[in-house]
Amino acid sequence: QTQLVESGGGLVQDGGSLRLSCAASERTFSNYVMGWFRQAPGKEREFVAAISGSSIRIYYADSVKGRFAISRDNPKNTVYLQMNSLKPEDTAVYYCAAQLWRTAQAMALDRWYDYWGQGTQVTVSS
Repeated sequence: QTQLVESGGGLVQDGGSLRLSCAASERTFSNYVMGWFRQAPGKEREFVAAISGSSIRIYYADSVKGRFAISRDNPKNTVYLQMNSLKPEDTAVYYCAAQLWRTAQAMALDRWYDYWGQGTQVTVSS
């Protein structure tokens, strides 16, 4: 059973930055597509970013393009989400997730992810 543990969330002011990390227990980490999703109170979970095992394919939600950057370090079994120019509307619980490669389209769809972390709270104050 693959376990994912997020860290790095917290409270930050409007315009600030945070870096989230997600450590995976999976020894074949490089075989997995890794994604970040978020869920704000009263809203559905939404896609934020995803990265393929070799980092060749990277996708972002339009709402975070140019502000967030996803990356991974396969020897460390860790994926990162660097979040810059944060806005109050970025406030949410952020989850990392893992799936074995299916298609490029599947990278942005939460229903295709097999493993999920417990989430980390990000709060952006205005």
